[in-house]
Amino acid sequence: MTDTLLALVPTYGVWLIFGSVLLSCFALPIPSSILVMTAGGFAASGDLVLWQVVTAAFGGFVIGDQGTYHLARKGGPAILTGLRKRPKSGALLNRAERMLERRGAIAVYLSRTIVSPLGPYLGYLSGALGLGWVAYTIAAILGAGSWAVAYAGLGFAFADQITQLAQILSNFGGFVIAGAVAALTGRWIWKSWTHYKAEHQHS
Repeated sequence: MTDTLLALVPTYGVWLIFGSVLLSCFALPIPSSILVMTAGGFAASGDLVLWQVVTAAFGGFVIGDQGTYHLARKGGPAILTGLRKRPKSGALLNRAERMLERRGAIAVYLSRTIVSPLGPYLGYLSGALGLGWVAYTIAAILGAGSWAVAYAGLGFAFADQITQLAQILSNFGGFVIAGAVAALTGRWIWKSWTHYKAEHQHS
């Protein structure tokens, strides 16, 4: 399935990214991170546009997050019961629940960056257990933005090494994306600072 979706990236572009990321928020087994990174690689070669890839990934994430939250608001107990019946999703749900109890809204942000496999389950739990919508939405949006920029940026920066990068991400995904967010943020701050200095030196 992964190979099929990757082959469709150049054809369907940002719409495929948007839909894949949105559906993955509902805990469907879609390799959204690899798709976004691959799309970033196509942006580096000029086949796609980087800001459009980031926007599509971010938009799909935000809408998907809202979908899981509000779905669980209405049918939380039934959804959680269904997830607990399956060994893998049940284990992830239990981890997410402990994390939410300890960290609250911060857990939502972390589940979209450092521990992204827990993301969908934090969405369901936040709605089912009554985490405030404003706190959830702020944390989810910040996390979605960090995730979209990091994965698309990694694909753009390492377009010739996406296969190797995907393997690293499968083993150390959370740490890699945390480092990528820090590196990309630092690069943006440095560029902004040098631009600011250059402008004021000439003024």
